[in-house]
Amino acid sequence: MISEITSQLRDHRAVIERIELEIAPLIAEMATLLADTFRRGGKLLVMGNGGSAADSQHFVAEIVGRFKMERRGLPAIALSTDTSILTAIGNDYGFEAVFRRQVEALAVTGDMVVGISTSGNSPNVQSALELAREKGCRTIALLGKDGGSIQGICDLALVVPSDDTPRIQEGHGIIIHIVCDLLEKELFS
Repeated sequence: MISEITSQLRDHRAVIERIELEIAPLIAEMATLLADTFRRGGKLLVMGNGGSAADSQHFVAEIVGRFKMERRGLPAIALSTDTSILTAIGNDYGFEAVFRRQVEALAVTGDMVVGISTSGNSPNVQSALELAREKGCRTIALLGKDGGSIQGICDLALVVPSDDTPRIQEGHGIIIHIVCDLLEKELFS
C-alpha cells in the first residue's frame, strides 16, 4: 500500500507542477475575468456532472460564502443543485438539456458561465456553454485530457494536463481555490 500511496502522490505532484508551468497565466486570466464580471454587476453560473458537479458546488460555496476573507457575498449559482429542476428538465427534455435550460432561464449578457468536465466532452455542459456564448456571457471551461470538444467553444479553456480523472479533479480543485483567493484579493483588499 505504501508504494501505491507514494506513486499516487508522485503523480499528483507531477500534474500540479505542469499546471504551474503550463496554465498559470490562464488561471490569472480566469480570476481577472471573474473579478470584472462581478464589478460589472454580473453573476457566475457553474455546472458539471458527478465529481464535477461537486466541484461546481464547492466553487459557488466559496464565492457566495467566503474563501478566506470576510467580505460580502457574491452572486453565483451551481446549476447541479436543484433536484426538482434537474429531474423536470431531464424528464421533459432529456439529460442533455439540464444545464442549457437553466442557462436559458438565468444567464444574461455580462454573466460568466463555467463548465467543468474532466473529459472535455460532456454534451450537456457543451450545449449550455454554446448557449451562454450566444447570450453574450463569458464562457470558461475547466477540462482534462486533451480538452475535448468543449475546448474549442469557450472564451477560455483551462486543461489540466492529465488523462487520469482523479488527478484532473485534484487540479480543478486547486485551480478553483487559487481563483477564489485571487478574486478576493482583487475585489476586497
